[in-house]
Amino acid sequence: MSCLTLQGIGIGGGIAIGHARVMTRTDIEVVHFRIAPDEVQSEIRRFEEAIRQTRKELETLWSSIPENAPTELGAFLSLHIMLLNDHTLSKEPISLIENQHCNAEWALQQQLDVLLAQFDEIEDDYLRERRADVVQVVERVQKALAGHESSAHAAGDGAQNTILVAHDLSPADMVLFKDCNHLAFITDQGGPTSHTAILARSLDLPSVLALRHARSLIREGELLIVDGVNGVVIVNPDDHTLAEYHLRSEEWLGKQKALLDIRTRRPVTRDGIELELFANIELPDDTSDALEYGADGIGLFRSEFLFLREEELPTEDEQFEAYRRVIQAMEGRPVVIRTLDLGKDKIAKWQNQCESANPALGLTGIRLCLAESQIFRTQLRAILRASAYGQVKLLLPMLSQIAEVRATQRHIEEARAQLREENIPFAENIELGGMIEVPAAAIAVAKFLGHLDFISIGTNDLIQYTMAIDRNDDMVSHLHDPLHPAVLQLIGHVIATADRMGKPVAMCGEMAGDPTLSRLLLGLGLRRYSMLPIQLLKVKQQLLTTDLATVRPLVERMLAAEESEQMRDLLLELNR
Repeated sequence: MSCLTLQGIGIGGGIAIGHARVMTRTDIEVVHFRIAPDEVQSEIRRFEEAIRQTRKELETLWSSIPENAPTELGAFLSLHIMLLNDHTLSKEPISLIENQHCNAEWALQQQLDVLLAQFDEIEDDYLRERRADVVQVVERVQKALAGHESSAHAAGDGAQNTILVAHDLSPADMVLFKDCNHLAFITDQGGPTSHTAILARSLDLPSVLALRHARSLIREGELLIVDGVNGVVIVNPDDHTLAEYHLRSEEWLGKQKALLDIRTRRPVTRDGIELELFANIELPDDTSDALEYGADGIGLFRSEFLFLREEELPTEDEQFEAYRRVIQAMEGRPVVIRTLDLGKDKIAKWQNQCESANPALGLTGIRLCLAESQIFRTQLRAILRASAYGQVKLLLPMLSQIAEVRATQRHIEEARAQLREENIPFAENIELGGMIEVPAAAIAVAKFLGHLDFISIGTNDLIQYTMAIDRNDDMVSHLHDPLHPAVLQLIGHVIATADRMGKPVAMCGEMAGDPTLSRLLLGLGLRRYSMLPIQLLKVKQQLLTTDLATVRPLVERMLAAEESEQMRDLLLELNR
C-alpha cells in the first residue's frame, strides 16, 4: 500500500512511530424469525441470561481495573452497568418477545432502534452523549446472545512498539488495553474529551481521534507515524518522511527531558509576576506525581473517586484516612478538597440509579450533596478531621444558588459542633470555596463571593453549559470552543470581579492545563492554575517565557474579536 495521510484530532502531543495492531470488530448481523408460542419462555430466559452474562462481564472488568488506570474508567463502566440495568434495555425487549413471538436478538434491536430515534429528536446535546453508550451496551448483549466473546481482540499480547487502531474504544476496551505496551491510540470516532482521549492524555500518549475510516484503511502490521501535535497519521511513510519524523520525535523527547530542569523553579513571568501552579488529583497515590512535577499544592482533589471504586459507601474513617494521607504527603502545601460531585456520567455502584430526563441538568454536584444530607455530613466530618493535619480548603461543585452555600455552611457548623462535643480536633477556620462552572454562577459571581473565601473556575462544564453542546459527542465536539467570545468574556468577568473583591480565583478545568492557552489566561488576569500533574511543567515553561506587558494588548484584541477563527490567529501570534 502506498503512503497515506489521515487528519484527525490530536491528543496528548508528541510523536509515535510503530506498527499497526488493528482491533478486530465483530459485527453481529441481526436476523428476524418467529418463534412458536411454547418457545417464548425459553427465549425470554435466553435473553435474561445474555443480560446476566453481560452484567457479570462488566462487573468483572470493573473489579480488574488496574490501580494506575485513570479513575474515570470506573465511572464509565458504572454508566454502562446502569444502562444495562435500565428497564428500557433489560425489560422492554421481553415484552416484544411475548407480544410479537420474535427472537431475542430482533426484540433487542427493535428496542435499540426506538431509543436511537428518540435520541435523534432530543435537542439537548449532553443527553445525546448517552447514544454511543447505549449502542456499546447493546452490542455486548448481542454478542452474548450470539455466543461471541464481547472482549475486544487486538494487540492484547503486550507486543512492543505497536499502535492500536480501532473504530472506537469502549470503557471495557480501555480496561483491557490499559496495561498493554501501545505507543499510541488512533480511532475513527471520539473527541478531545471522549473516553479514549482521557486515557491517552492520562498516559501522555501521542494519539489521534476522529479519523473516520482509519480502521478500514489500515492493515495489520503496517508502519504508522502518529503526530499527536498536529493530529496527523501517516500510513506506510516513505524513507524521507520516516527520517524526518524520527528527528522530530527525538527533538520532542529532548524537550520533555529538558522540562525536568525547571521543576524546582518558581513560576514567575519575565516581568516578575508571581504565579501558583497546582495539581488536580483523584486518589491519594496521585500526590507522588504532584510532588514530582513541582506542584505548589493540590488545587482540586476530586473526592468523588473515593466513592466510585467500591461496592459500598466509604466510611467516615476511610475518607478521613484518604484525606489525611494527601494532606500529610503535601507537607504543608494547600490542599483543596472538592465535595462529592457525582451524577452525569459518574455513577457509583451504591447509588440509587434514578432515571432523569436530563442528567446533566439534574441531581448532580452540590445539589446531590444537599439531597443526600447524611452522606454529605459524613464527608464534611471526615474533611474537618483531616484539616487538623495541614492546610485544607473546601470546594463546592456546580453552584447555582446562594442558598446552596448557606445550606452547606449550616451543615459545616453542625459537623463542627459534633466534633467539638466528641473532643475531636479540627481546624476552626477552614476556607470555603465554590466552583464556577454554571453560567448563572459566573454572571452573578459577585453575589457568591460575598459568601465564599475563594472560587475556582471549572472550564469543562462552563463551556459546555454556555455553548449548549456535548463535548463528548464527536459530531459536535468541534463546537466545544474555549476561544468563543462568550466563554472568554465570562472567564474575564469572573477573574476581574474576584480581583476587585480581593478574593483568590483559580482555574481547574482543561483550559488551565493547556500550554497554548496559558498566556491568554495570564492576560485575562489568572494567577492560579490547577491541572493534571503531567501538564505542570509544560504550562510552567510557557509562563516562564512570558512577559505580561506584551501579552495584554493581544488579549485585549482577542476579547474584541467576533469570530473564533480570528481569535485563533491572534492566539498563534500570542504564542510565538
